[in-house]
Amino acid sequence: MILLPMAASGIASSIAPTIETLDRNQCLELLQGARVGRFGTTLDAMPAVLPVNFVLLESDVLVRTIPGSRLDAAVTNAVVAFEADGFSDDGLRGWSVQIRGVAREITDPHEHALADAAGLTNMALPGVPQRYLRISTIDMTGRRFDHSK
Repeated sequence: MILLPMAASGIASSIAPTIETLDRNQCLELLQGARVGRFGTTLDAMPAVLPVNFVLLESDVLVRTIPGSRLDAAVTNAVVAFEADGFSDDGLRGWSVQIRGVAREITDPHEHALADAAGLTNMALPGVPQRYLRISTIDMTGRRFDHSK
């Protein structure tokens, strides 16, 4: 039995959760509807998790960085973690997708044009020159949970 606080009422629930493991297509479908995720990497030999906005480019995660920044230097051609999720207002239902992949800079002109067409902007610094990073999604897992049943 799992006891969970209910966000709306503050009353604990003893309902056993339903947890579903998601396949790759279900994960990609959920990521398609999300816009903010968390980017996990190493900065100055310390773990760092940063919120980023993103879109999917084909089946990879597309984010933007600022050229020359510490984050930009740390993640280019490095193995990184990425996570996105969504929850109901009452916190009883939700999903989470986790990815481990290589972040590489987009330099190919055709691929860069596709990234431009995706309409992704940097949420923190709109208008500042940026570059695209593409994160492979070969290692992806996801779960959906429901504590309301």
